[in-house]
Amino acid sequence: MVLSMTAFARRQASFGGTVLVWEIRSVNHRYLEPGLRLPDSMRSLEPAIRDVLRKAVARGKVDCQLRLEVEDSHNAPLRIDQDLVVRLNNASGEILHLTGGGQALSVIDILKWPGVLRDCNLVTDGTEAQALALFHETLQELVEARQREGAELYGFILKRIEAVRAIVASIRAMMPSIMSHQQDNLRARLDALRIDLDPLRLEQEIVLFAQKCDIDEELDRLEAHLNEVERVLGLNEPSGRRLDFLMQELNREANTLSSKSIVAETTLSAVDLKVLIEQMREQIQNIE
Repeated sequence: MVLSMTAFARRQASFGGTVLVWEIRSVNHRYLEPGLRLPDSMRSLEPAIRDVLRKAVARGKVDCQLRLEVEDSHNAPLRIDQDLVVRLNNASGEILHLTGGGQALSVIDILKWPGVLRDCNLVTDGTEAQALALFHETLQELVEARQREGAELYGFILKRIEAVRAIVASIRAMMPSIMSHQQDNLRARLDALRIDLDPLRLEQEIVLFAQKCDIDEELDRLEAHLNEVERVLGLNEPSGRRLDFLMQELNREANTLSSKSIVAETTLSAVDLKVLIEQMREQIQNIE
């Protein structure tokens, strides 16, 4: 199954007057890189969350944020951190003394200071368990989103594979007539130059020319790599890195085809191949 590394999930639930809100975002990354943003009162959940995440996601940069909100914020009582207010006031006085002038902090300035105003206690017995359960649900939603986008990527890549196969088949069909035409041209040029060559030597040169321009091996390897891409896409495991390697191999064969090209038709076909391979490679960067 193909899984995308790009997805978003959000869940919220009310518990004991507190609203728990989980948001999980994931983007492509070479390894699994979790990023957790939790309220200080919920830091004890971090090991459990990391463990759950590792079991569900293999690759990607995954940012998980938990917010605690008061269910009825308009009527919720506010608490003032008196110790912090005293420290701010003392610090303001010391700065005024050191600088010899200025303006002391006003009440509004102090109220705006982070942490001075606190909501009522949002963490009660059972809040952590509820938050962890909600994280499981949110993570499942994220995995399902990754699966849906992965299915889209799967279809996109299969279409490009079929397009590459069509180009390979077209090149195979053209090559006998192209080689025959080039050999006839070579003989005609030699006749026009009135060069008297030994027939055996001429045939040897034609054979060498044919070997130099032969691309059967490249076409065979292209088809073999395409078959492997399809096989890997069907694996029930993370396959993004392996697919990325196969894109490099496909691109290598397309470059060789271009370098061996002796007519415009095969040169253009090689360019088309490289465009399709690059399109696949860009999408594969998002596959887990």
